Amino acid sequence: MIRNIVVAWVVATVTMVAGLYAYHTRWSQPALTIGVVDIADVYRAKERAYTEILTKANVTDEDRKRALAMAGDFANALPKALSEMPAECQCLVLLKSAVVGDTPNTLDLTAALRRKLGMG
Repeated sequence: MIRNIVVAWVVATVTMVAGLYAYHTRWSQPALTIGVVDIADVYRAKERAYTEILTKANVTDEDRKRALAMAGDFANALPKALSEMPAECQCLVLLKSAVVGDTPNTLDLTAALRRKLGMG
């Protein structure tokens, strides 16, 4: 009688552990990866490039037009680049200033955004 109870308990425990393991590895949600982008840093770098063009000695109207065209291109390219990033990294992309602390699942995508915008 006791042997039957122990065998039933062992079988039930093994079945429960196997079920929990299968659920955890196969059906439960994996940890969400969060990509962060430091937009302020990207803007400062672009602003520096415009400032260098516009504050150099002997600035021409052509230089001003080039800086204005660069600003327009950047204004069009930034939203497009940001909208493509979640699909590329398969993650949620947030502004770095919106994230309080880093987690093991946090990726800094600022360098990738710079590359997409041709900023090196």
